[in-house]
Amino acid sequence: MKYIRIIISVFFLTVATQVATAQIKILYGPYMQNVKNNEATIVWVADKPSIGWVELAPNDQSHFYGEERPKYFNTTNGVKNTSTLHSVKVKGLTPGTTYRYRIYSQEVLEHEGIFVKYGRVAASNVYNKKPLTFTTCDPNKREASFAMVNDIHGRENIITKLLNAANYKDKDMVIFNGDMVSEFKNEETIFKGFMKESIDLFASEKPMYYARGNHETRGEFATSFQKYFSPKEPFLYYIFRQGPICFIMLDTGEDKPDSDIEYSGITDYDSYRTDQVEWMKDLYKNEDFKQAKFKVVIAHMPPSMDSNIWHGQKEVLNKFVPILNELGVDLMLCGHLHKNRYEEPGTRIKFPIFSNSNNSVVSVETNGNQMNLVVFDLDGKEVIKKSYPAK
Repeated sequence: MKYIRIIISVFFLTVATQVATAQIKILYGPYMQNVKNNEATIVWVADKPSIGWVELAPNDQSHFYGEERPKYFNTTNGVKNTSTLHSVKVKGLTPGTTYRYRIYSQEVLEHEGIFVKYGRVAASNVYNKKPLTFTTCDPNKREASFAMVNDIHGRENIITKLLNAANYKDKDMVIFNGDMVSEFKNEETIFKGFMKESIDLFASEKPMYYARGNHETRGEFATSFQKYFSPKEPFLYYIFRQGPICFIMLDTGEDKPDSDIEYSGITDYDSYRTDQVEWMKDLYKNEDFKQAKFKVVIAHMPPSMDSNIWHGQKEVLNKFVPILNELGVDLMLCGHLHKNRYEEPGTRIKFPIFSNSNNSVVSVETNGNQMNLVVFDLDGKEVIKKSYPAK
């Protein structure tokens, strides 16, 4: 029995040692967020608590190892974060410029008082593999293009099929317009639901922008949404510019009244939408907004003159539409309805609205003073085609 106890003790000691010294791994990512003219945010997930940083290099002929590259750390108020989730904003970039980058996570084994014990490092490969790259937005770019999908609700292989139909590789960016999952339950929901497929396809190098839908507001993990998407932005609503297009990204919230039994008293979206209106009132002062040929709104729930719309859409109609009319919006792109619906401008809503279905993709490209929209279904068939002249 003595020898058996010794063997068992050695076994468990060996297992514990192997666990303690196991190589830290990058589980998901990296993926790009909030790429702008002179900054970009890079997000990834490691499998162990760690500090994280990004190294940046110009897209020249030098090897990534050719010299020391500048480091940008995942920090909060000057302190490096110990976390499995890392987000790093890289600033001071040049518009319309391609950069190479590498991510790192170094395990934190202990942190007691002022003593920190570090473990191994995981990093993206630049030794025998081409480094990842991204390109900043450029307000002076002559033309702009993007693809938009929405209401995926965690369905597998839909994103790839739709984006291929829109020839996404030739687009400047990809936009997700809400309801990419049905409920935000945990981190696994995000990545297995749609982000792993997106990272494998494009998101490590091509900019991705995300307007939250009403289903991302549901579930115990809903309040963590901004830790993964637009993590370095003050709000989930913002603007950015690419070439002749200024994008206004809005968050339309939930579709039912805040008092509805489904929300268990946890929501306050009416006030949240009012906050966005106050923010929009200053957009006319923004230089990117003023100088853009086209103003495109991305918002999950569409306003409508239909008398049967629910509370959330009424809020968008009554609160968002008046200020968007004043701002001279050229096009509003929405989802939510799970069917294609196009509404021409009218006396109350003075801009066109297209609500994309859950089984189609929007492809938009500018061409001089024209902005052209084409919608493709899952089979790659063209189902809608529209053009918009610059005002």
